[in-house]
Amino acid sequence: MDIKRTVLWVVFSFSLLLLWDSWQRHNGKPSMFFPTATQEATPAAAGADPSKSPVPQVAGAAGTTAGAADVAGGLPAAKGETITITTDVVKADIDTVGGELKRLELLKHRDTVDPTKNLVLFDSSAGHTYLAESGLIGGQFPTHKSIFTAKPGARALDNGNEVQLVLEAQENGVKLTKTYTFKRGDYVIDLKHTVTNDSAAAITPSLYLQLVRDGNKPGGESHFYSTFTGPAVYTDAEKFQKLTFEKIEEGKEQHANKSDNGWIALVQHYFVSAFIPPEKAQRDIFTKKIGTNLYAVGNILPLGTVAPGASVTMDARLYSGPQESSVLEKTTPGLELVKDYGWLTIIAKPIFWLMIHIHAYVGNWGWTIILLTMLIKAVFFPLSAASYRSMAKMKAVTPKMTAIRERHKGDPQAMNREMMSLYKTEKINPLGGCLPIVIQIPVFISLYWVLLASVEMRGAPWLGWIHDLTAPDPFYILPVLMAVSMFIQTKLNPTPPDPVQAKVMMFMPIVFSVMFFFFPSGLVLYWVVNNVLSITQQWVITRKLQAGKA
Repeated sequence: MDIKRTVLWVVFSFSLLLLWDSWQRHNGKPSMFFPTATQEATPAAAGADPSKSPVPQVAGAAGTTAGAADVAGGLPAAKGETITITTDVVKADIDTVGGELKRLELLKHRDTVDPTKNLVLFDSSAGHTYLAESGLIGGQFPTHKSIFTAKPGARALDNGNEVQLVLEAQENGVKLTKTYTFKRGDYVIDLKHTVTNDSAAAITPSLYLQLVRDGNKPGGESHFYSTFTGPAVYTDAEKFQKLTFEKIEEGKEQHANKSDNGWIALVQHYFVSAFIPPEKAQRDIFTKKIGTNLYAVGNILPLGTVAPGASVTMDARLYSGPQESSVLEKTTPGLELVKDYGWLTIIAKPIFWLMIHIHAYVGNWGWTIILLTMLIKAVFFPLSAASYRSMAKMKAVTPKMTAIRERHKGDPQAMNREMMSLYKTEKINPLGGCLPIVIQIPVFISLYWVLLASVEMRGAPWLGWIHDLTAPDPFYILPVLMAVSMFIQTKLNPTPPDPVQAKVMMFMPIVFSVMFFFFPSGLVLYWVVNNVLSITQQWVITRKLQAGKA
């Protein structure tokens, strides 16, 4: 067995697997390498049955069904006013019908499809539905369909550090007060619910918090790779569970359904929205289909018995913003898990931690990737040096290997015996040249997912023509440099005795460059720099060996 055949099959087969896996994930099929929602979720009790859920259904959004109260009464949908709250990071539209958050614009992040606009997360347009809703169940109480009255007050931060919106609704002597609190520089929205019983009898209401979304992928998703979009549930007992809209549609979703901790969320590429109830508050967790291509994930929190004239308050938080690791970790336990690095998290997390610290000094993510590559190369220098020495020796004995092949064309066993004898005599490890490639594969995949999952690098420029390291190179300059560097490496490596293998090896740089056209430019930058360093190292080692023999 010669070294080039091994290298060829390791690299070429793995490349084909990656391409096939990307195609599978793009078409909604399970990944062979990276976790899907069903692979990630741990078995637990079945989720709430949508048909038995006491939470009213959504009305008014595209593709939704009317709620039971609307159908029974035969009344037209109520109309309210939209109140806009503006901070330095978000612009929120809240409807007085239900007090629902129906639009949230992130002022620090650009839209993927149209970079001239800000990214809109929550939305209630004709083509997209994404809402945050809350209300009371357990009686004829205010819900996310009731008409609320907004208290006067500021609608923007101005010179302050927070702005509040207070909404009130009353039904059958039960008043629900919703208080939204927005803070400067913060994607966490405090949402306080106060229930006041002005009726003559005791009540036992429960508060529901739910996120509603259609099952469509975010706009601008790549056709080459597919990222997760869907609900997620976290509890201390069951940990992080990702769910799919398809499973909810079929009623086959499985997740924790009771807890006194954790959160529920809707996850999409780079961004997440999560309702975080208070710790130690008992809650039911539900997922359900509420309309055509429309789904909900939420909590139901019992508020206990409220006597006449008494009131009860429940605080909650709604995080809706980018998946920035440092922010998610500080917000609530487990929320950082929505930033999914796949099955190589154990490598990807340290890589990202190292990149954060390098970036703190250089201030540019492109140079951060270059310095990271140099650091990784330095760590593996001894092993790479040994491998390149092995490859240099292989190149020196290539004529002898060719002669052996010619002598034993019709006797593969004799050819292999003589080859092994040659390796032993020349003190060559036939697998030595594979090690740099094999070792780099986990690092390569980990960095791929770091670049793919890290909103910190979204829209981050390097220099010149590279304006976004998480997007493909717009002019394909880096993939071409990648092909050139691979061609030079091929020339430095020993030529396979088999002419067919030799031609395939010469063709591989073209295959790789085409494949890298679709990869994030930051990943291609890593590979180009890595190749340049490898070429330099291999050339120096080869020259030293040749000088020693001379």
